[in-house]
Amino acid sequence: MKAVAIVLLLGLFGLYFVDAAFKIEIFHAEILIHSTIRFFTGFFVIGILYFYTHKIRFKSLVALVFGLLIADDVVDYFRHVESFNAEAILFSFYMLLWGSVTGYVFMKQVKKYRDQW
Repeated sequence: MKAVAIVLLLGLFGLYFVDAAFKIEIFHAEILIHSTIRFFTGFFVIGILYFYTHKIRFKSLVALVFGLLIADDVVDYFRHVESFNAEAILFSFYMLLWGSVTGYVFMKQVKKYRDQW
């Protein structure tokens, strides 16, 4: 599980610089909800279902990820939360990427430890 810890720490290090570059308040409730949704979408859908287990095809992956993210943006639109700007899109992309790498490395580590037992 050292690899997962390394990926998480490197991701937090990168998150610090992304937050500083875009001047995003990461602990604001709206941004915290967005980043959590994007991270776990990347973790489960992209990292585990697509890259690790190959249970989902690329077209289905794109449709599912866009569907989840657009649904979140539609909910924000009706709640009058402004989250559709370039900085928010790049931040969302970073969170998806970090989540997918973490999910893939996590499943590789789980398989490695499961095979040892």
